[in-house]
Formats: sequence, C-alpha cells, structure tokens
Amino acid sequence: MESYSLLYSSSFRGHLLSQFQRLRSDRSMCDVVLEAGGVAFPCHRALLASSSDYFWALFGETTAERLSASVSLPALMPKGLEIVLDFLYSGWLSLSPSTLPVVLEAARYLQVHTAVSLCELFITDGLCTGTCCGYANLAECHALPDALAAANHTISMEMSTLLRENRKELLELNSQSLVAVLEANEIPGVKEVELVKLALDWLDSNGPLPLLKSNLLLSHLRLGLVSSADLSNLGNSHKAMATPLIRSHLTRALEYHRLGSAQPVRQSKQSSLRAFPNHVLLVGGGASPDWPEQQILTFDIRDGKFSSLKSGLLHRLRNHCVCSVGAFLFVIGGEELMEGVRDGGKSVATATSNEVWRYDPRFECWEKVESMLERRSWFTCCVVKEVIYAIGGQQTRPGAKTQTSAASVEFYDMTIGSWRRGVAMPRPLHGHASTVLGNGVYVSGGIPGNIRGGTRGSSQGGHLDDRGDSSREVLFWDPGVGSKVWEEKAPMAIGRFGHRMVTIRDHIYALLGMYEPFCDIERYDRQADHWTRLQPLTVGSFRYGMAAMPSGAVLLFGGRKWRGGQEVTVRSVLEYNAHRDRWKEIGQLPRPLTGIECTLLPLPN
Repeated sequence: MESYSLLYSSSFRGHLLSQFQRLRSDRSMCDVVLEAGGVAFPCHRALLASSSDYFWALFGETTAERLSASVSLPALMPKGLEIVLDFLYSGWLSLSPSTLPVVLEAARYLQVHTAVSLCELFITDGLCTGTCCGYANLAECHALPDALAAANHTISMEMSTLLRENRKELLELNSQSLVAVLEANEIPGVKEVELVKLALDWLDSNGPLPLLKSNLLLSHLRLGLVSSADLSNLGNSHKAMATPLIRSHLTRALEYHRLGSAQPVRQSKQSSLRAFPNHVLLVGGGASPDWPEQQILTFDIRDGKFSSLKSGLLHRLRNHCVCSVGAFLFVIGGEELMEGVRDGGKSVATATSNEVWRYDPRFECWEKVESMLERRSWFTCCVVKEVIYAIGGQQTRPGAKTQTSAASVEFYDMTIGSWRRGVAMPRPLHGHASTVLGNGVYVSGGIPGNIRGGTRGSSQGGHLDDRGDSSREVLFWDPGVGSKVWEEKAPMAIGRFGHRMVTIRDHIYALLGMYEPFCDIERYDRQADHWTRLQPLTVGSFRYGMAAMPSGAVLLFGGRKWRGGQEVTVRSVLEYNAHRDRWKEIGQLPRPLTGIECTLLPLPN
C-alpha cells in the first residue's frame, strides 16, 4: 500500500469565507433573499444551511421554503439579522451594549449557537453597576444560565450603589434575578431593612403577583437582621406582609430578638449576616504591652487589607480572651487598665476582670452578659459545641495585692445565660494554651503554681523545662462524655509559656511562646500520642495574635521580638503553611501591635 501525507491549511477556511463575503457584497450567485423589517439581504442558501440549525431545517427537502426565492423573518430586527449574517460570512461578531439585544434575539432565533455563546461572553465581560440589571433581564429572557448567574452576583455586590443611583432599574429586574439576589450570602454595605423596602416596592411595580410567587420572594428576606422596631412596623406596611407564611417569619424574627443570651446558639439563615464569613478580628493590643488600645482591627483575607471596626472595646484590656459563637464576638476577662491620678501625677491602675462582653455585628452593638464566676487573666478559652470554656489563669483575690494561679474551669451555658463550674485541672496554671480536637479540650504548657519559678516536684507533674518554670505538660479533657478528670498526654519537647495551640486537620500544633530558647513548632498526633518537631521560625516572637484559617493556614499578627538586646513591637503578618511546614511574610499591620487576641467573624462590609 502506497504511503501518503495528510496536510492542513489553516488559512483556507478564512479564505473561503472571505470569498463568500465578496460574492455576497457583489450579490453574485445569491439564491435566496432574507427579508426583515422591509430590508432585503441576498444570501447563499448553502452557507446559511451549513451555519444555522434553523436554516438547515428551513431549507430541508420537505419544506415549502426549500426552493423559495425569498424568506420573510418578521420576528427579527434588520440590524440584528445584518450583524448575524456578517458573522456567518466572516466569523466576526460586531457587538455593543445598544446592538446586543437585537443580535442576541437574531442569533437565538436562527439557532446560531456560536454567536449566542459570544453574546453570553460579552455580557459576562461587560458587567458593571450600569449594565448588570439590563444584562440580567437579557440573560433571563434568552436562557443564558452562566451570564444570568454572573449578572445576579454583580447585582448583589453592587446593590449599595444600585439602591442609591439605579433604583428604577432594580424595580424593572426580572423576578428570577431578584429572588437570586435575596438568596445571596453577601450583599456588601446594605442593611436588610433596605432589601425589605426594595422587595415591597418591586411588588408594587410588578404586581399583582400570585400569592405563591409573592411569598417565595419575601421568604428569602432575612428578617432576623431587621431591628425589633422596624419589624413591628413592617407587619402593617404592605398587604404582602400580612400573609400567614410571612407573618410566621415576622413572628420568628421577633422571637429571635427576645432570646437574649441564647441568640448565638439559635442561629438560622434568617439571622445570618450577608457577609464574607472569615474576617479576622484583632482585639486589643497596642504598641506597648503596658497600654493596650481599645480599637479593634479587621483583616480581610481576600485582599489582605486592614480596617477599623466602628465599635471599639469599651475597656482597655490585656491578657484577655476572645472567641466567636454563632457569629457573635465574646471578649472575656483579662486585666483592665484605668488611668488615674496619684501623688499629683498620672498613674495606671490594673484590675483583673471577670466581665464578659458580647458584640453583635448585625447591629454593631455591645452587650454585657453574665460575668464569669472568677476573675481571670493569662487564662485560655475555647469553644466546644457552642459552649465557651474558661480554663485556669491568674486572679487577684479580694483584699490581696498578689496574683495567684487557678486550676478552676468554668463554662458559659448560653441557653440560660449563666456560667457553671467545670472539672478543675490537676494543678493551677497560667500562661498556658488550649485547643479543641474532636470534642476534647487539650491544654499545654503554662506556669504551674502560684508564682513564677515554681519548684520541681511530683505535684507539678515532672514536666517542667530545664529552668523549672514553663511546663511541657499536656492535659486532655472530654466534656462531652462527662469525664471527671483531666488525662495526661505525651509532653511537648519544649516547656512553653504564653504560646499558642491550633488544630489543623486532626493534628495539634504548638507555636511560639515567651522565654523559649528555641523557635520550634511541634505537631501532636493524637493516635500515636506523640509530638514531632517541625520547621522553626527563623526569628522568635511572642505576645502575637493568631488566627487559623479554614484552608489550614495559620496567621500570626505582630507581637514582640528581641532586637539588639531589647524587646520591640513588630508589624509583620506571617503565614504558616502546615501542609508544607513553611513560613512566609504576607503583609504588614497598619502599626506595631502586641498583646492581640484574634478570632474569625463574619462582618458586614
């Protein structure tokens, strides 16, 4: 068999189309005329049939138009048909915001699928505040799911501007898009009551709607994000709000506001913020450990930018704890610093606190909840199944000037709004760290006893470091099974104080603390009950803030370092990749900060 070669010319197809275009321009060899709006377009039947499913069927063997000299297309506008024909003859589709509707109509009607796809791409690429509503209506009308989803997302993200400048376009929005927008989990800069007013105005502009459609639309509003006063007025503001279904939503929202301390454990979609869920809050801290700030910083992990929370701390605190439950921020205990006057000059008074403050980002307000049973600083807290546990710490007893360490544990029962006693640790600790793995609480390190430099002995577990103060001990307690004792686990390699622990994918990591001779990171495997040393940080750090990301990365904010024989406060933001055991600097704080406590919280933008 003789061999042969198969060669391909990439320019031949373009040349062929250009020749067809020349024949069309010269009206040469045209065998059919398309008519739309009184305008005639001479064309070539073979090219039309090979480029469009519509014309393939129209010029089939059994149709009346098979041999017809002209075909009328009364459903199409001349401009739209002209541009689509130019595309069939050249491969180039001319689009602009003004011609897009007629081109899309012609391409869809004639079943020129490539042209329809290009129109969808044009919509997606051209989305902005001024076009998103009109493009959403076009995409919905012509069943373009990708463009519709993109347009709906743009409307959600630009809603604040649209409400101010393009409200008329919002009122002309198709119902499918409005429902999708009201389902969105993120609508920056817009209060829920504004969305309620928009939905009611839309119903007035597009009604009357069937009861089912009206209820479907309004049921996507998150009435738990509307204040009690506004909820009371909404019930009588519109007849659509008086249906049994929407009345039940209003009732549940009012009941939510009356829950008080139980709000964090009674969250639902109706009370969930429309916001990105993982802002990092940097609570407390300052350039000096002796004078913390009341301002709270927020860190957006998407763009790496910092901003200030409108509502700062009500007191200056250090050595406190923070956590989040049900999208509420809790600030617990610590040392409260107060300015005073002594001997004619300014002085600073310090008092260990047992106060607990709760911040609600929905309404940007602070509320004092029941105080802890004991005053605590240098303690640790963690959350297990929406229950806050406060563990150990230092305290100043009434009438005493010296601080003592505590072994006590207490937990906050939000359903009744009170603190209760938990199982005490085997010995007093302060400066320790904790984390949760599964439903169990792990506590590591710290300084045992009531004073720095406690003596060795069996009463302290025998896991002190070489200097005899910072402990290597690791304790475990499972509150879920009703355990009455803390179990000892394998000790860390290094005695740590003022350090951090974090859980990442079924492992526990112990990070840098104070007074450590090394900068090692350790990882704990609970199955093997064993610690492994990992890549150390090149420069030690302490009194930093730490936040664990859902991705598994750990962020360290600021802190103190030794530089030139002195402690200095730094601005660095470091990221630890646990999977690769690697550190890198990803940014800088707006100013040097130390003594920060961090947690993740959804925040309205």
